[in-house]
Amino acid sequence: MLVAQKREAALGRRHDDPQPTIDIDLVRRLVDAQFPQWRNLPVSPVAFGGWDNRTFHLGDEMTVRLPSAAPYSLQVEKEHRWLPRLAQLLPLPIPTPLAMGEPAAGYPWHWSVYRWIEGETAKNARIGDLGAFAVALADFLVALRGIDPTDGPAPGQHNFHRGGPLSVYDDEARQATAALEGRIDTQAATAVWDAALAAAWQDPPVWFHGDVASGNLLVQDGSLSAVIDFGTSGVGDPSCDLAIAWTFFEGESRQAFRTRIDVDDATWARGCGWTLWKALITVAGHDANQAEAEKSWRVIDEVLADHRKRL
Repeated sequence: MLVAQKREAALGRRHDDPQPTIDIDLVRRLVDAQFPQWRNLPVSPVAFGGWDNRTFHLGDEMTVRLPSAAPYSLQVEKEHRWLPRLAQLLPLPIPTPLAMGEPAAGYPWHWSVYRWIEGETAKNARIGDLGAFAVALADFLVALRGIDPTDGPAPGQHNFHRGGPLSVYDDEARQATAALEGRIDTQAATAVWDAALAAAWQDPPVWFHGDVASGNLLVQDGSLSAVIDFGTSGVGDPSCDLAIAWTFFEGESRQAFRTRIDVDDATWARGCGWTLWKALITVAGHDANQAEAEKSWRVIDEVLADHRKRL
């Protein structure tokens, strides 16, 4: 089975599963029926509406966020329960859930209304000092790790096993590596993956974000201003949060991030593993767009180069 097909099966969906059409008309009907106090507010698309969830402006101060498929719907209640608690203990703003919508109008899942957070998604051109940005992000993640994890959501289908053992994706990683024979250094990729599996998490669970990517980091006045999209958050091994070190940082900014994030070599090795797995299945699955594929090739190069430096 192809990597992409295996991944669809692991997420509990098939290519021929019907998906609802999520558009302004649907959002308008859902809001008007369930939250009539907001009936007069305009609905409009955001600049980037997302893939796992579709996001729309509701007036000037709110957004509506609808899961695009059943696996993502598992995250709605989790976010409504935990984000208000986490927000009180973090150094930067995170999404504030205002209301939870019910399935209706042909849309089969719960959905959310959030308070709008000002800012632009992180890009190098928008950041004044990338090293300072890396330190600010590390400080945020350290603060998140320090929050009491009691009763927090353990890794599972709701977050695609982020925070759990990497072995859940062992078959995918090895199949993708084999499929890329002759296009990447498969020996080095296998070494990175084997090292990540061997560096098993031995400590008590801690909070993690689960998808620390540039699209989930907001910038204002050149600095990190907010962290969004906690759909894959949970409590467990925080190494998945290190992927940003290779997907966005490099050189001095990567070193600044690593120094400030304060993790041991084993956790860094697992972070390499998470990052490499995602990049490998993206380029081997043949279903990524050109921009995603080009970024993933670069990430593979960065991870393997970093591995060679540490030999």
